[in-house]
Amino acid sequence: MIKVVNVVGTRPNLIKMAPIIAEMRCRDTEIAPLLVHTGQHYDDSMSGSFLRELGLPPLDINLNVRSGSQAQQIAQILLAFEKVIQEQRPDWIVVVGDVNSTLACALAAHKLGVRVAHVEAGLRSHDRSMTEEINRILTDRLSDLLLTSCADADENLLREGFAPRSIVRVGNVLIDTLTQNLKRAASSPILEAWQLQPRQYAVATLHRPQNVDDPVILNRLVAALAEIGRRLPLILPLHPRTQARLQEFSISLPEQIRQVAPLGYTDCLKLWSNARLVVTDSGGLQEETSALGIPCLTLRENTERWLTLQHGSNYLVGTDPQRIFAALDRVLQHPASAPTKSPRLWDGQAAGRIVEAILSFAQSPQRKLRPYAGSALFAAGAAE
Repeated sequence: MIKVVNVVGTRPNLIKMAPIIAEMRCRDTEIAPLLVHTGQHYDDSMSGSFLRELGLPPLDINLNVRSGSQAQQIAQILLAFEKVIQEQRPDWIVVVGDVNSTLACALAAHKLGVRVAHVEAGLRSHDRSMTEEINRILTDRLSDLLLTSCADADENLLREGFAPRSIVRVGNVLIDTLTQNLKRAASSPILEAWQLQPRQYAVATLHRPQNVDDPVILNRLVAALAEIGRRLPLILPLHPRTQARLQEFSISLPEQIRQVAPLGYTDCLKLWSNARLVVTDSGGLQEETSALGIPCLTLRENTERWLTLQHGSNYLVGTDPQRIFAALDRVLQHPASAPTKSPRLWDGQAAGRIVEAILSFAQSPQRKLRPYAGSALFAAGAAE
């Protein structure tokens, strides 16, 4: 049996980790999982409520690291997680995504000789001004097992010189959580409570530092969202960071933007899946809308989720109002423009492949993957 410490730090981490933990608990004769929360997201609306909704077990360890500069946050997590490794002596740690917690815990594990599996490895925006891009690159370099969601992630890693045997395409675990919760989300009363009609409203999310920490850009985006809100009802679940910046810059949201508090996962899923379109700077929401067949306007100049652009559901519009409105017109004029079929291996079964890959890799003294159920699927995916 191997002992695995699974690390979460933010709300997106929780969404991706939930099916992995559930799969590990089904394999309790082979794997002993622990769940560690760094505390990077500590507000109940951003973390605690998701733990409960997603059926995650109680935390084994909470590092309770809170706000600070990026350097401070990474340093505090690094020091705290080092103690966890020394006390727990795991065989593996599993990290997901590209947040500060992911990098800090991968670094601590690598320094202490504990093997690291990185879920969502290989994604690249090719924009090193993004903190997340640096976190992705460094975490991949520190990892022994690179678990990818799509072909372009594999190609990025191979181009950067990673050994092919360390790369396993497993699909998108975010879609596991989505498919597992769609039926439950259908019973959410949120549309009725807010008097929204399916396919007749828009949803926006906004939180990235590049967009909200600059008052000029934030003002521009608020004006663009207000214009969208004039054309169809627009809901904005307000991220704590965005709310703080709006207050700091004395920016008021116009009446065309319906501000609401951060939502639980099932309410979010009900809202996304019935929207006419989504406007966001989130990475995960680009993927969720692709799986749901909902058009997405991404308020960024680049994306690490290139597959969503190729898939046809996602429009990269930056912060330029002209580009935003051009894409908006295109979506509203073509109601059936978004595809309804998910990308390959975004099938709700990624967690099983992730756990199987870790077990397979752990059992090989040469750290090479042995054949196992599903390997033909990987081979088929790699041939795309």
